[in-house]
Amino acid sequence: MNNEKIVVIDDDTTLLELLSDHLTAAGYQAEIASDSVTGLQLAKQGDPSLVILDVMMPEMDGWEVCARLRQVSSVPIIMLTAKDEELDKLRGFHLGVDDYVTKPFSFAELVARVGAILARSAPENGANKRLASGSLVIDFENRRVTVSDKIVDLTPTEYRLLETLASAPGRAIATESLLKNVWGPEYAGELKHVKHYIWSLRKKIESDLGNPHHILTERGFGYRFE
Repeated sequence: MNNEKIVVIDDDTTLLELLSDHLTAAGYQAEIASDSVTGLQLAKQGDPSLVILDVMMPEMDGWEVCARLRQVSSVPIIMLTAKDEELDKLRGFHLGVDDYVTKPFSFAELVARVGAILARSAPENGANKRLASGSLVIDFENRRVTVSDKIVDLTPTEYRLLETLASAPGRAIATESLLKNVWGPEYAGELKHVKHYIWSLRKKIESDLGNPHHILTERGFGYRFE
């Protein structure tokens, strides 16, 4: 049994019940809300391990729920949407969304993605390292990142990406390898995930986005941590 609590927010009650059944069968504790206001309260107060959030909802859409939740929590978020447009995905990534799933979707695939995100959110056993690069300090043991002694609020995916790059300083890592190591094999081919999260990560740790010092691009290959 996983025992992680998953909050699902969607105004489609049939989908809610089906997804709840699949999550429960996979060993998760599912808590559902059919409106955005109730769902936001559940996500804020219930200390979930992950939130699954629909974009198109009355009263308050998923973007607004995500933005409000990100003000108080770095809990992993999967957005559900009927749209498959690049601008929508960019908006989600910029809000700190961990994944973006287009309806209709396979329940088995969604549950697999939940597991992949929770796996990269979990601390690794035996980690006892600390790395400093200028004003940037990465405490691997406590999964804490600071810039100029100020804590940087990273989502689990952002942290896992930084951890993967910083674990091999000075070595270029192929985009495909980052995708596999950070997101998992079920994300094969979705290379734009890496590009979007590199941008988001740089925005939080670099002093100059136009001239990054920590995460450098190896054109046509991947990225390296300097």
